[in-house]
Amino acid sequence: MRIVRATDTFSAELKEFMCAAVQRRRDDDGFRGSRGGGKSRNAMDLDSDSGNRLVCVTGGVSYLGRAIVKRLLVHGYSVRIVVDCPEDKEKVSEMEADAETASFSNRITSVVSRLTEIESLIKAFDGCAGVFHTSAFVDPAGISGYSKSMAELEAKVSENVIEACTRTASVRKCVFTSSLLACTWQNNTYNNLGYSVINEESWSDEQLCIDNKLWYALGKLKAEKAAWRIADSKGLKLATICPALITGPDFFNRNSTSTLAYLKGAKEMYSNGLLATMDVNRLAKAHVCLWEGLGNKTAFGRYISFDTILSRDGAEKLAKDIGVQIEKICGNSNDSDANAETDASLQISDKKLLDLMSRTLRSCYHES
Repeated sequence: MRIVRATDTFSAELKEFMCAAVQRRRDDDGFRGSRGGGKSRNAMDLDSDSGNRLVCVTGGVSYLGRAIVKRLLVHGYSVRIVVDCPEDKEKVSEMEADAETASFSNRITSVVSRLTEIESLIKAFDGCAGVFHTSAFVDPAGISGYSKSMAELEAKVSENVIEACTRTASVRKCVFTSSLLACTWQNNTYNNLGYSVINEESWSDEQLCIDNKLWYALGKLKAEKAAWRIADSKGLKLATICPALITGPDFFNRNSTSTLAYLKGAKEMYSNGLLATMDVNRLAKAHVCLWEGLGNKTAFGRYISFDTILSRDGAEKLAKDIGVQIEKICGNSNDSDANAETDASLQISDKKLLDLMSRTLRSCYHES
C-alpha cells in the first residue's frame, strides 16, 4: 500500500531529483568549509560534515551496496567502496563502466581492506565523512547459506566497523544495514501472547534464534546490538535500518545466498503475517534519507523498512522467482486459510521511516 502508484511515479521522481539538486546547490553556495586539519575528534564539530561529500560504503559491490552507491552518486556524493579482496576491485571497474554510473565514474574509488582488522578499516575510512555498513558474510557451503560461524563473524565485523568509525577523525556518522529478522523472532509474538506490532522498539530473542538454528537472524541481531553498544558508549551518530527480504530486478541471481538464508523459517513468518519484502532501489533511497537525516538531526535510532507483506499470491510469485515449492514458503492453502485471523493480529510498522522520508522530501522541496 506504500508502493507509489504508476500515475504518481514521475512526480515523485521529479521531487527527489529536485531534492538532490538543492543539496548540491547548498554545497556550492558555501557549505563546504574546512576539514580543520589535524583537529582531534572531540575538537571537531560533530553536528556538521563540514561540506565533506566523500562517504565510504562497505559491501559496495553487493546487490544492495550497488544500489546505495548509485543513489549516493545521484545525490552528489563521492563514494569510496571498501572491498575485501583484490578480485572485487574488478567489480568496481564494472560499476564505473555501467551505463547508469558511467557519468559519475570520477567520483567512485575503491580500497581493499580487511573487515576483520580495525587498523585496516581506519585507513579505508580516513577522509570520509561517514560510513554505510552493508557488508554481510555468507557461507555458500552451509545448508542455508549462512552458518552459526557466519553469525559470530558478522557480529565481530560489526564491532570492528563501528570501532573504526569512532577512531577515524573524519568520520561523523554511520548508517548500518541490519534486517527485519533482528526484530521479528520473538517467543511472545509467535505464541500470540505479547506484542501485536513489530516496530523499531522490537528485538528478536537470541535464544529462540539459537534453538531454531536461525543463524541469519542471529547474525543480524548480534551485529546490530554490537553496533549500538559501541556507538552509544563512544558518541558516534548511528542509525540502523532493518529491511525485509530485499527484492528487485534479478534479485535471486544476484543475491541468492542471502535470500535463502533470510527465508529459513519462512512458513512461520508467513503464518504470522510477518513475511515481507523491500525493493532494493527504494531501500537505497531510505539509506540516503537516513544519512542526511543524521546530519540535520531529524534521524535517530532504528528504522523498519518494507514494501509489501506477502499474500498467498505474493508468496507464490516469490517461490517461482527463487525456484522453490510454494509449500516451503507458506505451507498448503488449508494452512493459510486456518491462519487468516492470526495474520491480522500481527502487524509490522514502518511509520517512523515513512514520517522521516516525508519530512525530508517536503523540506528540500520547499527550499528549491
